[in-house]
Amino acid sequence: MQKIVECVPNFSEGRDRSIIEAIAAEVSSTENILLLDVDPGKATNRTVFTFIGSPEGVKEAAFKAIKKASELIDMQKQTGEHPRIGAADVVPFVPVSGVTMEDCVQLAHDLGQRVGEELHIPVYLYEEAATQPERRNLADIRKGEYESLPEKLKDPHWKPDYGPAEFNPRTGATVIGAREFLIAYNINLNTRDRKLAQEIALNLRESGRAKRDETGQIVRNPDGTALKVPGRLKAVKGVGWYIDEYGIAQVSYNLTNYKVTPLYRVFEESQKEAGKLGLRVTGSELVGLIPLEAIKQAGCYFLEKQGKTAGVPEEEIIHIAVKSLGLDDLGPFDPEQKIIEYRFQERFGPLAKMRLWEFSNELSMDSPTPGGGSAAALSGALAAALVSMVANLTYGNKKYEQHWDAVKPLAVKAQELKDRLLKAVDRDTAAFDAVMDAYRRPKKTEEDQKARENAIQQATKGATGVPLEVMELAFETLQLAKTAAEKGNVNSISDAGVAALMALSAVEGAYLNVKINLGAIEDNSFKTGAETKAGEIRKKAMELKHEIWNLVEKNR
Repeated sequence: MQKIVECVPNFSEGRDRSIIEAIAAEVSSTENILLLDVDPGKATNRTVFTFIGSPEGVKEAAFKAIKKASELIDMQKQTGEHPRIGAADVVPFVPVSGVTMEDCVQLAHDLGQRVGEELHIPVYLYEEAATQPERRNLADIRKGEYESLPEKLKDPHWKPDYGPAEFNPRTGATVIGAREFLIAYNINLNTRDRKLAQEIALNLRESGRAKRDETGQIVRNPDGTALKVPGRLKAVKGVGWYIDEYGIAQVSYNLTNYKVTPLYRVFEESQKEAGKLGLRVTGSELVGLIPLEAIKQAGCYFLEKQGKTAGVPEEEIIHIAVKSLGLDDLGPFDPEQKIIEYRFQERFGPLAKMRLWEFSNELSMDSPTPGGGSAAALSGALAAALVSMVANLTYGNKKYEQHWDAVKPLAVKAQELKDRLLKAVDRDTAAFDAVMDAYRRPKKTEEDQKARENAIQQATKGATGVPLEVMELAFETLQLAKTAAEKGNVNSISDAGVAALMALSAVEGAYLNVKINLGAIEDNSFKTGAETKAGEIRKKAMELKHEIWNLVEKNR
């Protein structure tokens, strides 16, 4: 899984376009970064930037943006309606895919330390990165805003996590942290009545509604605040409103942690509440982007409600999610634009996206790539696809009900292997092209020759690693094929057999590519390790193929 982090820094400037554009340029110029949105507000005098990328890339882009803001924004002259404590006011890191919250907490610490040491800006850590419970809430850190900083920094209780405990009048302080992805999600209703939408929001949102007594009066706590009756959905904020553009009322939600309350549950619970009021949910709307995992959660949920496995192509899971949630109710839903991972990087490379005849033609040309390594990876992908097919033809069939628990995860795992092997089709070609590029490097001087040889060795190791990984993935596919042959629909037993043959071909083909690359590698430790591992996988794969073949012969 590719490692993607989102960063949503807020800067205390929303009016001067030259400053906003200068900060944006720092972000955009950073390697492995995609700037998704720049949202300035004149009244708030604040701009929210949204960008994604690799963990290191996002950390570097955030630092460059903070540095530029410290050079261009003077907090002594800054005013606006939005609370703020510094030029670079708040900088949260958000895990999207392939990274954990702990990873983002570490990013926050790394960035905070660098900002404090190199830019001499006081830094506070908040949310999941907070070092003290009373600093988790951004509002608590920002209380009193920029104007209170001189006195706050004198208080030992408010010593910054990083940087000097000294007031920097130009930059103020910066709050850096880590939090979960926030999903802005609206439920569409067949009414114009905002009050009915608000009623649904009050029943479901975590903060709930004010408790009332028998006379309808609000029940209050000893301190005078309203006693609340919490709603049913944790990590969910909500409000009802009327949208003139569409002529409908909506329940507008913020899911602050979709892992606690997933999208599909918000939708299903909203349907229940709407039904109690005589309303109908007509669909829903995503505002901004959504992580792939969040929308796949919904697709898998609705597939299972239909009695199907989630072991289908990713595109089908997303299609089911879109249709089940009615995400195309108010306009087309384009996964390529709405799913955050798809915006940052294409799912498959150019070879894997070719039609069968195009790839076959490309393979047949007088060029070394694509070659046998890519063909081996494709063979493994086809094997995994067949395993998933057998599992899907078995699950839901009453005749094989005793095997449902075994084949359900089989279908899902086979889809995962299929996609990884498809990606290896392009990765193998790219690895070999890197070897060719290394051989083309200049060799006029002794220094050139050393650099060239080092590049060749490193590239060849990379070209060895890809087919070795293909061998591992194909062997895993063989293991799944055995389960498919043992417990799958007997009418598809031949498909399990073909899957075994294709997976073994992938192992054998990748093995040849490992062997031919090892001949050019001088690192004996690497060579021995790779050769031993490849040999062991090949031996086990051949034995396993024979076991599967015997099962096929016995049951066909």
